[in-house]
Amino acid sequence: MENFDEEVEEPVSPTGQYLNSSALCVYILGVLEFEIPFDDCQTLSLLHDVFLPINTRFSSIMIRDKNGERKWKKVEVKLEEHINVPIFPTCNSFYDEYLDEYMSTIAMEHLPQHRPLWEIHIIKYPTTNAAGTLIFKLHHALGDGYSLMGALLSCLQRADDPSLPFTLPSSQRLKSIFKTKALSFKRLPSIFSSAFHTISDFGWSTLKSSLLEDDQTPIRSRAEDIKLRHVTISNVSFSMDHIKEVKSKLGVGINDVISGLIFFGIRLYMQEINMESSKAHSTALVLLNTRNIGGYKSVKEMVDKTNNVAAWGNRFAFLHVPIPELSDAKFANPLEFIWEAHKEITRKKNSLATPLTGMLLDMVKKLRGPEAAARYVYSTLRNSSTTISNIIGPVEQMALVNHPVKGLYFMVVGPPESLTITIMSYMGKLRIAFGLEKDFIDKQKFKSCMENSLEMIIMAAKKISA
Repeated sequence: MENFDEEVEEPVSPTGQYLNSSALCVYILGVLEFEIPFDDCQTLSLLHDVFLPINTRFSSIMIRDKNGERKWKKVEVKLEEHINVPIFPTCNSFYDEYLDEYMSTIAMEHLPQHRPLWEIHIIKYPTTNAAGTLIFKLHHALGDGYSLMGALLSCLQRADDPSLPFTLPSSQRLKSIFKTKALSFKRLPSIFSSAFHTISDFGWSTLKSSLLEDDQTPIRSRAEDIKLRHVTISNVSFSMDHIKEVKSKLGVGINDVISGLIFFGIRLYMQEINMESSKAHSTALVLLNTRNIGGYKSVKEMVDKTNNVAAWGNRFAFLHVPIPELSDAKFANPLEFIWEAHKEITRKKNSLATPLTGMLLDMVKKLRGPEAAARYVYSTLRNSSTTISNIIGPVEQMALVNHPVKGLYFMVVGPPESLTITIMSYMGKLRIAFGLEKDFIDKQKFKSCMENSLEMIIMAAKKISA
């Protein structure tokens, strides 16, 4: 990246710098599956008239000014350089394997820094899931899942009636972790409890980010560091009705059910590969959206800096959540994984460990520079076993220029872990995608264990009396 003297658009946020550094380079792959073959004749006009105007970052590059500070600089975009239409060998059936291999390849490739940090891949071949596929590859420095999902919703319309807005599943508005309440003697026990958990969680999180590594297991290879880990991408689809049924039976949240399902599935896979690994110490980094807002904002609202309320960018935090050990007799019942996930995530969200960790990262940046802070983030990721992130999608079917979107999922590539898990809800379905270290994690076995996890959880929930 060169030094430029010209006027620049805006400073790169600290998190944007961490995610595009010598220590860490993270991308997001967004996958849209269409019901009909994709006609790419309108691609250039769509990108120019709809996509680029969403945010200036889509037509900017990351540069250093004369003081060495990272900035976004607006440039002329040569759209043809960002469009890829691969040619696959002739096949007499579906092209699932070719698509999987292609996604694995583009996940490994770095985007050139001399042009805006995104590209699209148009797959014109049918798979078992779609008649055509569109893949967006965007650098994570451009924004997080919340920002990019909001951008996507602004590009698409409802398939049933383009004049109507999308509906999102109801969810509780995030409460600010900084919000204060009036002090009373009745609240003193909870205050002391919160203080204790804050100190405990912050101390453990700091150790996990610096000194304590998870055990080597069938989901954590501890392979030598590489800039982009070679991954294979797979996914499984569940009905949201099944998830809601378990939620109602257990009296917990949907995210608790999903987290418990994933934790139990991970342990089933670990046990199948190596029985001893069911006792291993493994930790998941659960991503938490730190915006104090409910639902998606319009793109205009997300970039509005009036009163410092802009929602665009990377605004998330990590929660260190231990993955329960399957060998523990208490967890012989798979529902215990859900209750444990509910207890751990609720407690950690209510402690102040997360903002304290953010303050620590800011201090590292100020004292030692952004590259040192990026190495701290890298170490946090590398010392854990997996990262889990979740995005809420619309209830209604989406369409892109009269191409109905049949399926939707995303994957984060670039973290130094052997396993990355992402969750996407859309049209009453829950899509769980896995980024698996190639030639280390068995894709089919892992997928099968996740499917078995839900089946066992549903059966256990049905035994609970109404």
